[in-house]
Amino acid sequence: MAQVPDELVRLERIAEEERAKLAGLTGDEYDAQLRRWRTASEAVQAALTEHAAATGADPHEIEQAVKRAVQHSQEDPAIE
Repeated sequence: MAQVPDELVRLERIAEEERAKLAGLTGDEYDAQLRRWRTASEAVQAALTEHAAATGADPHEIEQAVKRAVQHSQEDPAIE
């Protein structure tokens, strides 16, 4: 299994929290929250790409390991 840096897990958690906030929103509020989620998701992807390039690890493997680490460390924030 790939090493999972704490920073990548933190960024993924933030992105998941932003995704969860979409629930129940409509109109302009939804659009604004969607932009926040996309920004957070883009930060995760950039960090994953940077980490993979620096370590020579497979980006997909790192991404899956990060997602598993987040899923195992907390409940789905969308369920709260």
